[in-house]
Amino acid sequence: MSAPATSPTPTAPAGLPLIGHGLQLAREPLSFIDSLRAHGSVVRIRIGPTPAYVVTDPALTRRVLVTDAAHFAKGGKIIDALRVFFGDGLATIADGDAHLRNRRLMQPMFNKAHIADRGEAMIDQVHALVSAWPDGQPRDVFADMNEVTLAAFLVALFGADLPDHLAGEFIALMPEIMKGTIRQTILPPWATRLPLPAHRAHARRVAQLRTLIDEAIDHRLSRIPHAQAATDDPSPGDAAGCPHAAGREQQAGLFDTLLTAREPLTRQQLQDEAITLLTGAIETTGTTLAWALFEIAGHPDVEQRLRDELDSVCGDRPLRHSDLDQLPYARKVLQETIRKYGPAWLVTRTATRDIDLGGHLIPHGADVVWSPYLHQHDPDVFPDPDVFDPDRWTPQTVSSARGSFLAFGDGRRKCIGENFAWAELQIILATVLRTWPKFERTSVRPPRRQAIVTVKPDNLTMAFSRGH
Repeated sequence: MSAPATSPTPTAPAGLPLIGHGLQLAREPLSFIDSLRAHGSVVRIRIGPTPAYVVTDPALTRRVLVTDAAHFAKGGKIIDALRVFFGDGLATIADGDAHLRNRRLMQPMFNKAHIADRGEAMIDQVHALVSAWPDGQPRDVFADMNEVTLAAFLVALFGADLPDHLAGEFIALMPEIMKGTIRQTILPPWATRLPLPAHRAHARRVAQLRTLIDEAIDHRLSRIPHAQAATDDPSPGDAAGCPHAAGREQQAGLFDTLLTAREPLTRQQLQDEAITLLTGAIETTGTTLAWALFEIAGHPDVEQRLRDELDSVCGDRPLRHSDLDQLPYARKVLQETIRKYGPAWLVTRTATRDIDLGGHLIPHGADVVWSPYLHQHDPDVFPDPDVFDPDRWTPQTVSSARGSFLAFGDGRRKCIGENFAWAELQIILATVLRTWPKFERTSVRPPRRQAIVTVKPDNLTMAFSRGH
């Protein structure tokens, strides 16, 4: 039984009748959420008439995510809105036996050996897209990074032999679906049920996405026996005598793990998990890469160190998946980008009973908010948090900041695809640098941070050139 609450929970200043702190969250969400640290370790805000409790102390956030996770269920406004789109995918399914079962089924998809098996196919796909950009023309980097990220993930998820028309339809459809999903999280629940043209269009796109996923699943199912033949009970001569054995292995996709599970998922569950994986792969990874390129272009010393590291590892040959572990500075650059820009900025849980949190009473059913952005901008942990400094990631920083670097979450709901995310981030960043000797910012003004689901740039264009 928790000890009784010992202190009143402070309320954030400047709340307004009816809308509470909604105006601050709409106008300056990042500044507002960061300002709450000054008011206490748990701060009460109102979103409309509904109270929510923002946790600003990383030690208390760990209690929410790890120590007392059983009393803080996956839920809240954002999760409820995403659940409409994701269904019961791993990111949104309620805590309990179903979540544990699905996570156990999916865990092998994201071990390092499985990811390495798909690495070369991902590198080939990324290089094909990045090298096709016109020389010297300004490009929407955020859109580019989302497209490249999705294309690489489709190869990893459904195999390198996914038909071109399916891959093309996924790439064309997903940006509009993401816009519609973000709109659903912002609007009040009653507004999302109105029969507006935008809502109907979003519903049609989601239905089309599920149809595409069905086609991709059927495509994989039709080929799994061939993949099994290449990997199960190979004869001694298979590896050496069959020149296509390795190629067949490369055709396999991570999703085969679910399609061949001994505890099979229903078609609806497979769709839900595929949507969850695709959306998570695009929104967070694409956003991180766009900001990384923006920062690299503004820090010539960082760019030169990245290029020197790549040259020392790869020389004149193409990038290989096995090179990724030998690129520690690239990892620091990406980790600092994630720290500075989120990418997620606000996550919610729901208290399953009255509970004491750091001396503050959280009532049953209340939304509990934690913010990776807030923790990753804590000046006590990260001095000069608005400065982009990859060199801050020394072994000592990594150790001391473990509880404050929460981009992938923590506890039993920690992002299952963290290993994959790091591999994909490094592949794409390295490929852009290897393909384009020069790139520069071309936006009229620096991009502003838009805090919606992720912290994305509102306007970021760059030109990539092969000239020195």
